Amino acid sequence: MFTFLHTADLHLDSPLKGLELQEDAPLAEIRGATRRAFTNLIDFAIAEEVAFVLIAGDLYDGDWKDYNTGLFFVRQMGRLDKAGIKVFVVSGNHDAASQITKNMPLPGNVTVFAADRPQSVRLETYGVIIHGRSYTSRAVSENLAAGYPLRDPHFFNIGLLHTSLTGREGHESYAPCTLDDLRSKGYDYWALGHVHQREVVLGDPLVLFPGNLQGRHIKETGAKGASLVTVADGRIVGVAPREFDVLRWADCRADLSDCETREAVYACVRRAMEKEQGLASGRSLALRLHLEGGCPLHRDLHARSPHWVEEFRGIAAGLGDIWLEKVKFRTRARIDAEENACPDSPLAGLLRAVDGLEAGDNALTAWAPELAGLKTKMPVDLLGPDSVFARSAGDLAELREEVKELLIARLQGGAP
Repeated sequence: MFTFLHTADLHLDSPLKGLELQEDAPLAEIRGATRRAFTNLIDFAIAEEVAFVLIAGDLYDGDWKDYNTGLFFVRQMGRLDKAGIKVFVVSGNHDAASQITKNMPLPGNVTVFAADRPQSVRLETYGVIIHGRSYTSRAVSENLAAGYPLRDPHFFNIGLLHTSLTGREGHESYAPCTLDDLRSKGYDYWALGHVHQREVVLGDPLVLFPGNLQGRHIKETGAKGASLVTVADGRIVGVAPREFDVLRWADCRADLSDCETREAVYACVRRAMEKEQGLASGRSLALRLHLEGGCPLHRDLHARSPHWVEEFRGIAAGLGDIWLEKVKFRTRARIDAEENACPDSPLAGLLRAVDGLEAGDNALTAWAPELAGLKTKMPVDLLGPDSVFARSAGDLAELREEVKELLIARLQGGAP
């Protein structure tokens, strides 16, 4: 019997987004989060005496700013080498051969699979053969899995691949393939990367995304880590997630329906934060606070939102190791001001004008065609999931509702 660790999407030295501008934010923890999570994985691998570690792409977030990123990785590989643990790596879209211009000699226990063709490596001690192929460039549209060799019947076969499969929401389509493509190879385990949420895609054979190692922004909530796989007599007898993240992102929801006073709002928000804190297993926590429900203080919440935000930050600070990424005001009035507004009133006219700002998936470029040309010239780093160009129609509909609530509050005397 032996075990191995399957990880992917480490994005070493990638910045965590959403807390950088806050004065009380844990900057050192934010900047070093991906490294600390990786160190946790290495510590675990050594303590558990795993046979080997698989890294299914996006080890790096892109070209190194300097050699320190590479030096850090080499040091961690050296620790595994001393423990007799081998490491097998394929590159993905972020760390493709064309993306990384710097290089660092690696210890002998590390195998980085070739980018020009599939490669197979045998581990005779464990009766394992690992098949893999790295990316030559960032945007790989080729079905890489199709070129992988068929199962070697004398070994436990693992396929190591960075892929979007047939597509996953929020992820670009790279190295697309189908489950039938994977099944046709006859492998025992497919170690995939690219999708940042853990997903067991198929049980037989086992096809799995472990998710990324450390959440980097509010769209990567929940526990993050790797998968520990146990093999006995040539078959998988266990697979389990292991958590290695050091700072966790969470959506925190507080229903203010019964809150008649400011103190009641504070108490409700505190309870919601404490609940999320309890789920974080002692980790620091970055929260997006969602205020919901039909609330008697609805108008004041929207009219004085900047003041409320600072007060909520104070509650988080008092609980310790919690930072607010953003507060979303989603409460509603018990009596809908819009329904009671005279159809010919200035308020009703303003609300209709806001509703008229309909938008499709390419809303910003549709409203201002010049932005479409600008988008093509912008650096890739500015076109990520948090950029204005990535806003969906749902996001913009949400923004319209925020504008309407602010108008109602201000025009009906809710401002201080």
